[in-house]
Amino acid sequence: MKDALRERLERLQAMDRAGVPRAEIAARRALPMLYEEAGFEPFWTAVRVQTLLSLLRESAEDGLQPEDYHLSELTKLAPSFSGGAEAGARAQADVLATDGFFLLLYHLYLGKVDPKTLEATWNFDPRPVGESQGVAFVLDALKTGKLREAVARVRPDHWWYAKARAALAEYRGLAAKGGWPAVPPGKTLKAGMKDPRVVALRRRLAATGELSAQPLDSDAFDPAVVEAVKRFQERHRLGADGVVAAGTLAELNVPVEARVLQIRLNLERARWALHEVTDDDLVVVDLAGFEVLYAKKNQVAWRSRIQIGKPYHATPIFKSRIDTVVFNPTWTIPPGILARETIPAIRRDPGYLAKKGLEVVDAKGQKLDPAGVDWGSSKASGYMVRQPAGEDNALGRVKILFPNPYFVYLHDTPSKSLFEKSDRAFSHGCMRVDRPLELAERVLNDPESWNAGTIAQTIEAGETKTVRLKNPVPVLIMYWTIDPVGEGKTEFKRDPYGRDPPLARALDEPFPSATKAKA
Repeated sequence: MKDALRERLERLQAMDRAGVPRAEIAARRALPMLYEEAGFEPFWTAVRVQTLLSLLRESAEDGLQPEDYHLSELTKLAPSFSGGAEAGARAQADVLATDGFFLLLYHLYLGKVDPKTLEATWNFDPRPVGESQGVAFVLDALKTGKLREAVARVRPDHWWYAKARAALAEYRGLAAKGGWPAVPPGKTLKAGMKDPRVVALRRRLAATGELSAQPLDSDAFDPAVVEAVKRFQERHRLGADGVVAAGTLAELNVPVEARVLQIRLNLERARWALHEVTDDDLVVVDLAGFEVLYAKKNQVAWRSRIQIGKPYHATPIFKSRIDTVVFNPTWTIPPGILARETIPAIRRDPGYLAKKGLEVVDAKGQKLDPAGVDWGSSKASGYMVRQPAGEDNALGRVKILFPNPYFVYLHDTPSKSLFEKSDRAFSHGCMRVDRPLELAERVLNDPESWNAGTIAQTIEAGETKTVRLKNPVPVLIMYWTIDPVGEGKTEFKRDPYGRDPPLARALDEPFPSATKAKA
C-alpha cells in the first residue's frame, strides 16, 4: 500500500511539473507533503470515510457545494476502504479522500473564491495561516482521526457567521416546504382596501413570520396586515409605510431560492473578511446597507445612514485607517469630475462658477479670475476649482480622511433630504454621512479636547481646522447583502452594485475549474 501511494503521488507531481491539466485532485502540492510526513501510510479507514462523507454533506450548511469535495465519487468508493480493493485503486481512493478533506478545511478557513478575482480594489489581509491551521494541523487531524473537531476549528468563530448559518438552515427549510406564494401584480395595496390579492399577501407574510395568528383567507387589508407589511419592509431595508407599492411587491416576490443563494454568498464574504472584525475600535462601512457603524469591543456602539457612489461611480471596497478629521473643509473638485463635468459646464455657461460659489486657484493656491482662464484650452484642466468652506460646501462641515488611492472619504453633506431614500447611491464615490459630527467625535476619541461642545465651537468659528488622530482607527469598507442579526430576523438588502451574480457564478463553479486545475 505504501508503494502504491508513493507511486500515485509521484505521478501527480510529475503531471504538475509537466503542466498537464487534471481537475480531479486540487491540493496537488499539499498532498505529497502530508503523505511523506506520514511515511506514506494510508489515512482512511471505512469508519473515517463515513465521518468524512457526513462532513462533506454538511458543508452545504456553510453554503458550500459538497461535490467540490468529491462527495459522489467517494460515496461510490466507500466500500473499497473495507478491504479487498486492489492496491492501486485503494491508493487512489485514499488520495481522493484526503484531497476532499483538505479542500473542505481550506474553503471553510479562507473561502472558496479568491476575492481579488472579483474585487480589483480588495486589500484585506487573508486570514493568517499558522502552525495551528496549516499542513501540520491537517496532518494531525488525519493521523488522530479528529476530523469533525478540525472542521469546527477552521470555521469562522464569530457570532455573525453562526447566525448566518442558522438563517441558511431556516430558509432552506422554507424552500423544502415549497417557499411562499407570489403576490399577483396590480394596483397599490394599502390600509382599508379589500382586494383578492390580499389573500396571497397574507399567506406570503405568514410564510416568513411577519403575520401570525391571523386569518389567511381574508381579502381585507386590515391593521394587522399593515403592521405585518411594515415589519417586512423593515427587514428588507424599505421605507416602512405599510403600503404595498412596486418596490415592496418586488421584494415580496423574490423566490425563496434566491434568498437561500443570497445567504450563501454572504457566508462566503464572511469567510473572506470576518477575521478583520476585531475587538479594537473599528469603523465599518456597509455599502449595500447604506450605513456606517462604529464598533467597540465587537459591539455596535453607533450607526448612521450614508449615501454612497452611483453604480457608475461605485465606492470601492478596501480597508484603511482613519487618521485625519477636517472641520469646515474646502472642497477641491477631483480631476476626473473637473474634466468630465465642471469644465464643460463652464464652457456652456461662463457664470457657472459664480452660481455654484466656486473659485479657481493655481498650483500655488493663488486665487485667479475665472474670466482670465481659457476654458477651451487643454491647459484648463491644470487649474484647481475649489469650493470655500461653509454650510453649502459639498463636503458639509466635516470630512474624515483615510489614506487610499481612490480619493474617497467620509464626509458631511448639505443634501440631507436624500437620506430619506431607501436606496442611497448618489455620490461620485465618497460616503456622505447623516450624522458626521458624531462620528468625528468618536474617531477622535479625545473627550477633553474634542467633544460635542468644542466641535460645535470649531464649526461656528468657520475656519478650516485639520486634526490628526492620536490613534488612527481602522476602517473597513465592505459589502454585505444580508444582516442575520436584525431584530431576531434576517434582513435582506438590495445589491446596488450588482456584485452578487458574479460571486454566485464563482461560488458554484466546480472547484477546481477544468481550466485552472492541475493535479
